[in-house]
Amino acid sequence: MNETERTVILAALKQQTVTLPDQTHVRALGQGTWRMGEDQTKRQAEIEALHVGLDSGMELIDTAEMYGEGASEQLIREVLKERRDEVFLVSKVYPHNAGGEKLRTACERTLENLGTDYLDLYLLHWRGSIPLQETIDGLEQLKAEGKIRRWGVSNFDVKDMKELLSLDQGDQCAVNQVLYHLGSRGIEYELMPLLKQHGIPVMAYCPLAEGGSLRDQLLDHPTVERLAEEHGVKPAQILLAWAIRSGDVIAIPKAGQAQHVEENGKAALVDLSEEELAALDEAFPAPTKKEPLDIV
Repeated sequence: MNETERTVILAALKQQTVTLPDQTHVRALGQGTWRMGEDQTKRQAEIEALHVGLDSGMELIDTAEMYGEGASEQLIREVLKERRDEVFLVSKVYPHNAGGEKLRTACERTLENLGTDYLDLYLLHWRGSIPLQETIDGLEQLKAEGKIRRWGVSNFDVKDMKELLSLDQGDQCAVNQVLYHLGSRGIEYELMPLLKQHGIPVMAYCPLAEGGSLRDQLLDHPTVERLAEEHGVKPAQILLAWAIRSGDVIAIPKAGQAQHVEENGKAALVDLSEEELAALDEAFPAPTKKEPLDIV
């Protein structure tokens, strides 16, 4: 990608933002890091990929203490050394660490791994046995101390979200990170409307079905291939453009190579028409009833 193309993508991404409950604007395309940092032979390529993503305007980088048991966070540390102010940094805590001193210890370990003194967003990775109120209280304390700027949840379905929102300061939840892509639309029936009602965006992990068995079915589908050809992009960019179409979704595809990151960024240039969206709906219908939350 040349400098002109990168400038065009950056300008497009600046126009495609998602608003968090505290009115912070985050660009709709970010970078996931699941399974990154675990293979030393890929380390430099992965660091380069994250840098290229930042250069292209994908400011959000998502990780978790679970990813390589800190290896992903330590990889990101190399990127943050001179660019911390450019990054909207997200990490996630294990459910078994999400309360009391364990939460503080986990957060401080994550900060040390990342080489930073704060997270922009800290998520409960999934629901565990620790009471949600205890987790909320701990996250609010970390926020008061400046260790995190805001907090949210991941893999929460409707029942969990309703319980969370009913608790003291549960309405401070900034996002719900869930699996969402063209082949997995179950959240559209009830979960997305609930989140929208409360002004809570979706953060879509595996928006290219990276972790599931549907990837080939999506990328090779005739409708997706036709639209990609018409827009002069690859099928993956159609899937990403679809995922962020509403303005309420932040997509965080993982890409461990600079070329793939550059390709992902081109999704910001794809404006799907009503007719094209209808064609994708016909190929991959929206849910007509409540479906279990997909998890990878």
